[in-house]
Amino acid sequence: MAARIGFYSGSFDPVTHGHTDVIARACRLVDTLVIGIGTNPGKSPLFTAGERVEMLEDETRAIAKRTGSEVRIVTFQGLAVEAARAHGASIIFRGLRDGTDFDYEMQMAGMNGEMADEIETVFVAASPNVRHIAANLVRAVALMGGDPSPFVSKAVAKRLADKAQRKA
Repeated sequence: MAARIGFYSGSFDPVTHGHTDVIARACRLVDTLVIGIGTNPGKSPLFTAGERVEMLEDETRAIAKRTGSEVRIVTFQGLAVEAARAHGASIIFRGLRDGTDFDYEMQMAGMNGEMADEIETVFVAASPNVRHIAANLVRAVALMGGDPSPFVSKAVAKRLADKAQRKA
């Protein structure tokens, strides 16, 4: 039987407990999960693409071991559906926090289905304890001197504190 490859994309700026919740649950459904970090030359993320790769590698190591799935971290520009296709994925995973996410993600799934009907979109509902977490809000908390530790790992919280200190 062919290996099942899934693709999960985002900016991961920074990687949060919400992201790792979706990653862990997606890993249970595939043999390989490719995590695609979207890069856009017109945007200025807090963390470089390299830093985001490092964070995701650190945050997913234990998940991969626990689930027996291979996790690969890649960067891409352009359409996520094209990146998924390029990496041999048959599934795109999308995390859902609430109804607003659902409405947007349904539109994206429809568009992706038209462009790549061989790739299914699977929605993963965020666990209740992480539904409220959004990376943009985590960044804001950290940059305004708040404590992001309820929303990210200790290692990511340290990276956020270092970035916030440099920006101050």
